[in-house]
Amino acid sequence: MDMDAQQGGDGGGAGPLVLGPEFKADAHARYARLRADGPVHRAQFFPGIEGWLVVGYDAAREALTHPALLKDPGPAARTLEAAGFVGHKPKVGLGGQMLEADPPQHTRLRRLVSSAFSPRRTAGLAPRVAQIAHGLIDAMPPAGELDLVEAFTAPLPIRVIAELLGIPRAHEGDFRRWSSLALQVAHPEYASSVASLHGLLADVIRSKRQAPADDLLSALVAVRDEEDGQLSEEELAGTAALLVIAGHETTVNLLGNAVLALLRHPDQLRLLRGSPELMPGAVEEFLRYDTSVERTTHRYAAEDLELAGVRIPRGAVVSVALASAGRDAGVPGDADPAGLDVTRPSARHLSFGHGIHHCLGAPLARLEATTALNILLDRVPAMELAVPAESLSWVPAGMMRGVLALPVRYARG
Repeated sequence: MDMDAQQGGDGGGAGPLVLGPEFKADAHARYARLRADGPVHRAQFFPGIEGWLVVGYDAAREALTHPALLKDPGPAARTLEAAGFVGHKPKVGLGGQMLEADPPQHTRLRRLVSSAFSPRRTAGLAPRVAQIAHGLIDAMPPAGELDLVEAFTAPLPIRVIAELLGIPRAHEGDFRRWSSLALQVAHPEYASSVASLHGLLADVIRSKRQAPADDLLSALVAVRDEEDGQLSEEELAGTAALLVIAGHETTVNLLGNAVLALLRHPDQLRLLRGSPELMPGAVEEFLRYDTSVERTTHRYAAEDLELAGVRIPRGAVVSVALASAGRDAGVPGDADPAGLDVTRPSARHLSFGHGIHHCLGAPLARLEATTALNILLDRVPAMELAVPAESLSWVPAGMMRGVLALPVRYARG
């Protein structure tokens, strides 16, 4: 496929497709049209930042492990700066951490925090996750209408990651707001939210130095302060910011998207309520069907390259549409990759990435989703959307996919 054939916006047109609010509100239908035209397309990610969007499953796997697609912006740095993008920068952005690093820095940073997210340690969090879920449901009125995002899907993940990191409960609201806006580059409060997040984390880090506790941030501070300097101050702050954002924002939207999918597919909801043992596999299907990370952070072409037949020039910005790859991931004999099937035997997806940047927190996200959803379906046996699904508002910009509110009518058991 020739690059010149891939200039259209949404299956045609004269310019790159614009990944704005209108696109994101109708993302899956638009991704389907793009996949029909090819696996790689020109796109405008944010005002002033254009590049290539990968929408096909096989091309996505290739892009996520391509040796010439790196996190170092190199020749794209000037364009990013002119557009006001700071995501790759330390101190003022989310740089200085493993998601925005290439080997060997990435290898070193990932090793320093990997033990905190091991399957064994994650499994030990199950009782606390269940306790939090039960507490949130206990706090709901016995019946009525409420926003399930505010009542359940948002507070559960932020409380889990805050306790794991050792962040005081009083800061949970600020962290929730600022971390969400830190992923929406086009939002007018983007830069100030990133700065506020860094400032608050710096205060927490200082308190950990004065009074260490049994939490992950105290452990990272200890690593930073060792004589061999394994972790710089910038890396400490960047890693803390990454853990706060990736440790809850993704799961907030995973839970919300999963509940919405079930409410729109009552047959699947009944099936899961009757067979809760299906939930681990169902979580994989939710990740495939409507993942919370719609597309990846930027990668940058370190040299001229070809991806799925499309020529990508050196310095170009490349992002992978994980949401699209999931719907393109049908297996032989699977006639409905766009449908929801909680019994699907092979829910193949790339929602946690692929290659060296595969999500370190995947075991925790799976645990939280499996535990929280089973408890919610068991304890709230009557639940339906309180508004038409078409009226729901979605995260308007950035890499995340999720509903901003999920009004439901319900009755607790």
